Parts: sequence; structure tokens; C-alpha cells
Amino acid sequence: MITLNNAVINMWVHEHQNWPNFTWDMESLASKLADIRHRQGRLLGRMEGLGFELKCEASLSTLTNDVVKSSAIEGENLNPEEVRSSIARRLGIDIAGLIPASRDIEGIVEMMLDATQQFSKPLTKDRFFDWHAALFPTGRSSMMHKITVGGWRTIDAGPMQVVSGPIGKEKVHFEAPDADRLEKEMQAFLKWFGNGDDIDPVIKAGIAHLWFVTIHPFEDGNGQIARAIGDMALARADGTQDRFYSLSSQIEAERKHYYAQLEKQQCATPDITDWLSWFLDCLGRAIANAETTLGNVLFKAQLWDKINQKRINDRQRLIINRMLEDDFEGLMNTSKYAELAKCSNDTALRDIQELKERGIFIRNPGGGRSTSYRLPDREET
Repeated sequence: MITLNNAVINMWVHEHQNWPNFTWDMESLASKLADIRHRQGRLLGRMEGLGFELKCEASLSTLTNDVVKSSAIEGENLNPEEVRSSIARRLGIDIAGLIPASRDIEGIVEMMLDATQQFSKPLTKDRFFDWHAALFPTGRSSMMHKITVGGWRTIDAGPMQVVSGPIGKEKVHFEAPDADRLEKEMQAFLKWFGNGDDIDPVIKAGIAHLWFVTIHPFEDGNGQIARAIGDMALARADGTQDRFYSLSSQIEAERKHYYAQLEKQQCATPDITDWLSWFLDCLGRAIANAETTLGNVLFKAQLWDKINQKRINDRQRLIINRMLEDDFEGLMNTSKYAELAKCSNDTALRDIQELKERGIFIRNPGGGRSTSYRLPDREET
């Protein structure tokens, strides 16, 4: 018996007699699913109308956000530049300013790209183990915590619980199935995921995410792998390797609601209508926000068309690319330019004046030591 928010819970969802025979009210979800499918089709149609390079840029931006935000959900902050460079190298996309990525980032990128670029390949036990090994290349989930890598968690690892609160007053939010159930549980999951059933792939993405995270088969990394499975199912729904919307980015923005929905479902029956309703709503918002990504890609293309009418040097190209990145903060000035481009202040000032004369840099109000510059906005390109 479990107490949750002063309510008595007799069992976790995976202890229910009907587990894992999930049910849902398709009639109540039908309009949301139809809207999602319409949005997906419209977005993919717009992207098909772009040239190859713009499509690559949009997909690269989406995949970068997906990796960064999926890790952020787990409290891990990755360097977006390293993630972007790692993805670009693996996909053969030519971008300026490629930088080396850490071993941890390379592993996360490897897993995500395998899920989305090889979405039609069967999902297997060995593939899961490869993903997990890529996530934890050192065999540790932290500097001090050694874990089983490339294998299901073991009995020796103890109960897999999500707990909060001080010692002696802990609150158990969830407890996963015992380790001795994992082989059977994962066989059932993999068989279901590989079946060519008549479940819509978007609904299947929502079910797979919940099902996997409930089993929690690994000692660590379950959330990231669950989101990779969801992205694989969504890639199958879209029928393309190109990714133009990021569900992980939206989940990260709604993290509190995400965990609340998961916790609520863990203490309920295998009727997952409420979870799927939230999942579809979240996905719909992710697709709507992709319009912003598309707008940014088109703006960057227009700006580079203007810039490339006349040659610029490598330093100037590096700085412009840096200013166009989503995580760039503040405005540009001479000292900042010199630091980023690794040049003298005099060289930085000459570069800035050239860009200002061409209308690529616009001087902000103010002068003296506070003189700063920005790129033109959409109305000014």
C-alpha cells in the first residue's frame, strides 16, 4: 500500500492485473490526433518546398535542440555548439566553425541519430544495449557511481525508485518492476513495438514512451532512451529522416507537467487516455513552435544571401554564425569580437566597420565604450 498526496494507492500500474494491456478512449482522442496529423502534413509540405541546404539547416537546428533539451530534462546542460558540430559531422553537413565534441556528447548524438535516421530498422535488445553503452561510455552515471552498462539493471542494484524528501521522510513517487521481471517485460515491449498493428504511429509514440519509462530497465538513462524511442516512432509517422519539430524541447518547457502526468499514470490503471491526451497536446505545441524554427531558418537564408553578395573573411563569417545561434547572448562590441575571433581589438574594429558599411552590422544607440552592434532583423534584410 502506498500513500500519494494523502491518497491510498494499492498498486503501481505495472502491478495491475491487466498490465501491460493498455486501453484508451480513441473517440475522445480522435479530434486531437486528426489535428496533429494535419499539422504534421502541413509542416512537412512547407519544408519540402525549401531547397536542400535550407532543409538540412532546419533539420540540424531541430536535432540539436532535441539532444540539448532531452539532456536538460535530466538536469544535464550540454554545450549546443558541440552538439551541433557532432550532428553536422555525422550527417555530412558542411557548416562553419566545427568544434570537437566531448565523448559524452558524441554518445548521446550517436543514440539519437540512430533512432531517427535508422527509424525503419527493427528495435532490438542489442540495439538498446548499444544505445545505453553510447550514453555511458565510462561505465558510470557520475564520477563516483558505477552502473551496469549495455545490460538490464540487476538485482544487486536494488529497487528502482523515484524518491524525494529528507531521509526518514522520503516520498516514493514511483517504483519500477523488480529486476527479475525485466527480461520478460522487455520481450513483451519489443514484440509490441515491432508489430505492424493498426495503432496510429503517433499514438504508438505516446504508448511506447510511457511503457518504457514505466519498466525502467536500465540503472540510468531511461528518460533519454524513452524520448529516443518516441522520436523513432514519430519519424516513422512522418516517413522521413528529417526532423523539423522537437518533442523533447516542448517536454523540457513543460517539465513539471510532464513529470506530474507520468506520476499520475504510474498510480492508475492501464487506461492511459489521460496520458495520451496530454502527450498529443504537448506534441501539437511542439509542431506549432516549429514554425518559429522555420522562420529563423528562412531569415538566416535571406541574411546570408545579402552577405554573400560580397566576400567576407573567415573571422567575420565566424562571428555572424555565432550571433545567429539561438543561445547567443547580448550584443556585439569590439572586445567581444576580438575574444571570439581570437584577434586584436584593432583587427576586430576594422572587421566591424566593414560589416557596418555594408549594412550587415547595425550600430545600437549609445557610443564610447558602450558602442555595440546587432544584426538586422527580418524587416531590415
